[in-house]
Amino acid sequence: MIHPDLIKKQRWLLIALFILMGATAFISIGMGYSSVSYSRLIPTLLGDGSFKEEFILFSIRLPRIIITILAGMALALSGSILQGMTRNDLADPGIIGINSGAGVAIAVFFLFFPIDAGSFAYMLPIVAFAGALLTACLIYLFSYSKRYGIQPVRLVLVGVGFSMALSGLMIILISSAERAKVDFIAKWLAGNIWGADWPFIWAILPWLVILIPFALYKSQMLNLLGLSEPVSIGVGISINRERFMMLIVAVALAASAVSVTGGIAFIGLMAPHMAKALVGPRNQLFIPIAILLGGWLLLLADTIGRNILEPDGIPAGIMIAIIGAPYFMYLLLKK
Repeated sequence: MIHPDLIKKQRWLLIALFILMGATAFISIGMGYSSVSYSRLIPTLLGDGSFKEEFILFSIRLPRIIITILAGMALALSGSILQGMTRNDLADPGIIGINSGAGVAIAVFFLFFPIDAGSFAYMLPIVAFAGALLTACLIYLFSYSKRYGIQPVRLVLVGVGFSMALSGLMIILISSAERAKVDFIAKWLAGNIWGADWPFIWAILPWLVILIPFALYKSQMLNLLGLSEPVSIGVGISINRERFMMLIVAVALAASAVSVTGGIAFIGLMAPHMAKALVGPRNQLFIPIAILLGGWLLLLADTIGRNILEPDGIPAGIMIAIIGAPYFMYLLLKK
């Protein structure tokens, strides 16, 4: 039984985060090398803007803002699921190598397969999912013990090892590639929001529309998976089946996000911890907060990054890493 005050607090936090996200998006539209004046924003949205204003708003700013928010939400939810199912507060799709697996798959697809411009945006999440799922299964296999189940510390160590190995493989892949393709992969590795166009939004949106409600529906199950294995088995849970199902959901969310934003880590680490600090550790309470926090954090990082150094700015992945790496070290020392 959840105390009514906690539910009320969660609702007020959700409203506050929606307002905060909207305010950040509004500020983001009016900043940057190409921007729309704040006084012209409402008329442009209503169709009374000039050609230049409508082009900047609808072809440059809005797609980037929407894709950034959606990707941040997906990464935050993926991290929340991974932390719950592995009982490991340090689990994050970027830290434990899932993003790297998606990146290698995208690099292979981009370098060695013919690309059809019409289907490229829709193929990327599928390719990324295949690479990320294979990597996640291998990490899970090497971290699992018949006697102890999933060992949290071992999971992080194995994941970091896979991440480093896949990064080395990525360097080998791009060492003999064409310059233009190398530039694209380098931007992907830096976490540059490169898929900032409407087709990429339609490509990632179905994944989130299906997987976010499913994860929220399974949030009570994540509470049970977070208990010790004997207790989870005692309440009648098929642990391996549920874990594998939630692993697929977490991998699909992370892969769909990084396929259009590049290799962004730490969102899935920070957002769940911030949400837990606000409303407690119950998944049905903190996961909705974490989802909105993830979208807002990535939007904030991208807005700051692209306005620090004009016109190219600093990739959002680097901005998040500047904040997230010290936070990861703090959690590592604390836990």
